[in-house]
Amino acid sequence: KTEQSEEHGKSLVPMPRIQEHQAGWVRVRVEESWFTVERALLVRHSSYFSALFHSGMIETQQDELHLKGGVRARGFLIALAVCRGEVPTISDPDELIEAVECAAFLQVGCLVQHLCDIIDSDNCLLLYHAASIFGVHALFHNAALFLCDDFDDLKEAAESTIPEDLLQYSQTLSPASYIAIGTHSPSMELLHDSFRVVCYLDEKEGEWKHLTNLPTLCSTSMAGVAVLDNRLYIVGGVYGYGKDTVDSSFCYNPESGVWTALPGPQQLRYDFTLLGYNGRLYAVGGEYQKRTISTAESYDIEKGEWSFIKHAPRPVASAACAVARRRMFVCFWKPPATTDIYEYIPVIDEWKLATTMIKPQSYGHCMVAHRDNLYVMRNGPCDDFLRCLMDCYNITTGQWTAMPGHYINSKGALFTAMIRGDSVFTVKHMLTLEYTITGNGWKPHRQMKGFPKSGSLWTCLLRLPKTGPVIPHILLNIMISTELSHVLC
Repeated sequence: KTEQSEEHGKSLVPMPRIQEHQAGWVRVRVEESWFTVERALLVRHSSYFSALFHSGMIETQQDELHLKGGVRARGFLIALAVCRGEVPTISDPDELIEAVECAAFLQVGCLVQHLCDIIDSDNCLLLYHAASIFGVHALFHNAALFLCDDFDDLKEAAESTIPEDLLQYSQTLSPASYIAIGTHSPSMELLHDSFRVVCYLDEKEGEWKHLTNLPTLCSTSMAGVAVLDNRLYIVGGVYGYGKDTVDSSFCYNPESGVWTALPGPQQLRYDFTLLGYNGRLYAVGGEYQKRTISTAESYDIEKGEWSFIKHAPRPVASAACAVARRRMFVCFWKPPATTDIYEYIPVIDEWKLATTMIKPQSYGHCMVAHRDNLYVMRNGPCDDFLRCLMDCYNITTGQWTAMPGHYINSKGALFTAMIRGDSVFTVKHMLTLEYTITGNGWKPHRQMKGFPKSGSLWTCLLRLPKTGPVIPHILLNIMISTELSHVLC
């Protein structure tokens, strides 16, 4: 017998078989390949191995295991790579199916999450169908949401390649709606301000419609706005001519249509960056008493508490931010030409410099994420507010690409960009424009009516409740399959 190389993306290379027992290691046979793996790694990431090694069965003491069904060698190889923190590229359809099969049989949570992360228009239907077969509920649901969001582009392929019940289930879900909010100071109880509204884009009619009114004491002027777990959060802001800081926050639940008041950050701040990620809000930098600050905090949604995290690398206000592949990135612009992009890593509470872009610009910028790309929009080196230049940074390869051509910024429209599937939505008073993301730029797709109120805008994406009958049987089947997998483990 020979050992096989475990490095994903390379051919299997024979290695000398380990002759003596190594404490903490186990040899796993999958098909005709052998893998020498740390027991602790398997226990930490696989519910199957965790149950097996703690069962008291004879396999607990064995140095060699043979997985006889439900797992392919390539799928196991991909699982090991993800468990070790790697980000393997999986484009081959057979590899994708084998990865889903492995994730289901061995109950590898991080592999399921990785598969959810890489859902795109090229593999959505394949992953959706495979997840339904193997009972991987999280992947099934995320692929269904992607299909729901991008249905117009995927409809023809979906109708010819996936079962009717899967197609129907995706259509019972609510697509992400484009949301816009004007900039307003707090109001008064006795003074009803009809302009203090949150609107959503009705894409069928191509116009903006009323969703909800802002709470009386809520400020969207120099506030932090973010979406987390389909909840809209508005934090801080200012009021009055002296720019006094609002010390409270508000959360909107689109399912119930109810606003809830929350505590504000421990450090009063405005014009700061607010980011939602993995059950927490992150408030970075901003200003206080007309001074730019570098403090940062996170808000635990479950506990309802703010706590300080490591300071930002330097004081920063109104910084652009984005989450790509479950990684948080924030732009730190140093006028006139230097933009440092830092990644904040919550697990170790550290800021890490990801890359630096040297391109001149005359005011702030916007950053959005699509797949493993960060798109940074900026105006030209002169005060040309109608011209927008775009650069793309790939977090996997670490390479920058200048997007060809100039984009018409419509006085800041691109600075409100939001990405859904393979589409980009931008809005201003004059028009709402949807782009299609291609390999070498953004291609204009359609125009709709602009936002009915003038002034600066906040934008985001929310899934609004959908009325009508729901078809639950396919989801029920997936949940049953998932439970059976746990029992079998």
